[in-house]
Amino acid sequence: MLTNPRSPRVRAVAKLAKRSARRDTGLYLLEGPQAVREALDSAPDVVTEVYATEGALERNRDIVTALTDAGLRADIAEERVVAAMADTVTPQGIIAVARQRPASLDDVLSRGPKLVAICHEIRDPGNLGTIIRVADASGADAVILTGDTVDPYNPKAVRSTTGSLFHIPIVMGAELSDAAAATQRAGLRVLAADVGGDDLMAVRAELAAPTAWLFGNEARGLDSEALAFADRALRLPIYGRAESLNLATAASVCLYESAFAQRT
Repeated sequence: MLTNPRSPRVRAVAKLAKRSARRDTGLYLLEGPQAVREALDSAPDVVTEVYATEGALERNRDIVTALTDAGLRADIAEERVVAAMADTVTPQGIIAVARQRPASLDDVLSRGPKLVAICHEIRDPGNLGTIIRVADASGADAVILTGDTVDPYNPKAVRSTTGSLFHIPIVMGAELSDAAAATQRAGLRVLAADVGGDDLMAVRAELAAPTAWLFGNEARGLDSEALAFADRALRLPIYGRAESLNLATAASVCLYESAFAQRT
């Protein structure tokens, strides 16, 4: 049993909350039974280490079975050790370390995608994680991250995906110009979600075509240079008195509008 929260092994896991450590090691944190369960179910090969309290394993016997099926085992640790590893204030007793597995832009586009989300300069990990989750739920084929978008392996982003991180390909580090041009060559229209665009309701019928939605920074949106890469800019109509929608909510509506149109 691991009992020392200051041991080098525990510190190495805890450092994965920092982007520099994730970049240097290619590893990241999974916190809580839901994240570990999804990883073992969808991508057991990425899981390298699991740490858990005895109580957490008793409460989650299915995870013990999944670990055995994957040829893995959990290292038993005291609660204070798991707490020292975790990024959350109230960890749920199970922590895993996983290998990052980003997809390549060429590979994603070679599969003939119909719906893609391009996230440009998004800085809030909760927003990014929610968009990844919505892209998964709406049946999108990939999420492409461009510019200085937050790391999808940030612990808060990982938690916000609620497991969708393992269900949908994520392309990291692409230039927006390259991503837009490549998706257009693959037969997708690039539609920018922008408050200055045309009313989305006026072009709903066009959303049945293969589409790459472009979403910008929470505060600044998309600048003129970024908008120039899109085929068209569209806005969501506001029928009430709200000033605007937050990024994750707007992205949810856009992706689902395309999903509905493509399935009608």
